[in-house]
Amino acid sequence: MEFRDYYKTLGIAGGASQPEVKRAYRRLARKYHPDVSKEADAEKRFIELTEAYEVLNDPEKRAAYDRLRSGGVPSGDFRPPPDWDAGFEFRGGGFTSADTSRFSEFFESLFGRGFAGFRSDGVRFRGRGRDHHARVLIDMEESFAGGSREIALNVPEIDDRGFLVNRTRRLKVRIPKGIRSGQQIRLAGQGAVAPGQGEPGDLYLTIEFKPHRLYRPDGRDLHLDLPVAPWEAALGTSVRVPTPAGPVEMKIPPGSASGDRMRLRGRGLPASPPGDLYAQLRVVLPAAGDQRARELYRQMARDMAFDPRAGMGGC
Repeated sequence: MEFRDYYKTLGIAGGASQPEVKRAYRRLARKYHPDVSKEADAEKRFIELTEAYEVLNDPEKRAAYDRLRSGGVPSGDFRPPPDWDAGFEFRGGGFTSADTSRFSEFFESLFGRGFAGFRSDGVRFRGRGRDHHARVLIDMEESFAGGSREIALNVPEIDDRGFLVNRTRRLKVRIPKGIRSGQQIRLAGQGAVAPGQGEPGDLYLTIEFKPHRLYRPDGRDLHLDLPVAPWEAALGTSVRVPTPAGPVEMKIPPGSASGDRMRLRGRGLPASPPGDLYAQLRVVLPAAGDQRARELYRQMARDMAFDPRAGMGGC
């Protein structure tokens, strides 16, 4: 897929102000409007111009596009970075002319599918403002207990001179108890301001967990590596296992081995219903760091008829 240079499409510099973006689009849109233009590729060029304007006239999309373009226009086959968040939504009814073609594959790979909210004359539909999206990293403990926190967001805006700038916006957010990584919190009316008298869009915060020293989340379930001694695995025992609600006793059956999983029902994230906690056994060998420990290992080697490679066919 080829990278599209939207600034080149409109014939403007990368640092152009918003009034310059609009003037360039209107000038070229009049030239290539499919209803009046006699150019052979007018329809195709008009859609390309409108696609470029859709991105560069929207502060959020322009800021995201500029980050991709900051190191120069990529050459060769382009693919969005692995961490690219295509969290953009479109509202509106498409073009009023006969042209209802979708935008390019490049556009859709960055901003999702859908028609832009422009008429064929380049005027944006009145209506609801666009939704904004952001990702928020939280400690897993915040999901265990719930609560609230203040977040700071960099919001791209157009200043009084018509240039794109980033503003810091602070919001207090309630974290619901039991929220899972990947779920969203909706803040109504905190998205983009609508043109005219329309209502503002919403802000969607996608929750992600910071890495935890003990637990690995899987939906509402949690996974934990549980170290055990060789004799605990071989003979069976009862051990204390940490859970989000506090430690609990868990039985390890005789003859257990590394990799065996024990399930503690209802001990995962406090969702509805609550998740489970899976403790995966990891047999840990004592270090042979002194003479007494080495002698015990030698005694086991003499007295136990044990060949760890017995099933490998004569190795």
